[in-house]
Amino acid sequence: MPGAHCLDCFAGSGALGLEAASRGASEVVMLELAEPVVRQLLTNVRALGADQVQVVGADALRWLEGPGRPFDIVFLDPPFAAGLLAPACALVAGHGWVHEGTRIYLETQARPGLPPLPQGWRLVREQRAGQVAYGLAVVESEPILL
Repeated sequence: MPGAHCLDCFAGSGALGLEAASRGASEVVMLELAEPVVRQLLTNVRALGADQVQVVGADALRWLEGPGRPFDIVFLDPPFAAGLLAPACALVAGHGWVHEGTRIYLETQARPGLPPLPQGWRLVREQRAGQVAYGLAVVESEPILL
């Protein structure tokens, strides 16, 4: 984690991104759509003095459609009922947001579980806890940009 560039695509409470910052990430970009949540995240970032954290008020899927730059760690924990994990994976893989060696944390409902991963991604860990399925994937080959 020290020195890592992290992208938290559905920040919510900010737990994943703020934890990354506390563990030495040099950059954390947090995407969140809900304006009240964005305001709370900004308050929390200021209170923690986490200068390496940038909070972006944006729809994650639309933001990911833009031209990307690679991150070392990507957190994909979208609202479960919205069905956003598979499209988020495709956008992250196809728009320059990852490079060989990037780690992607995935979280979704236990049923149906994790979606098929983009080409070049390998699932290195997968677990289920109650109603939640989560996993860690690694990018093993340079992605093909869309």
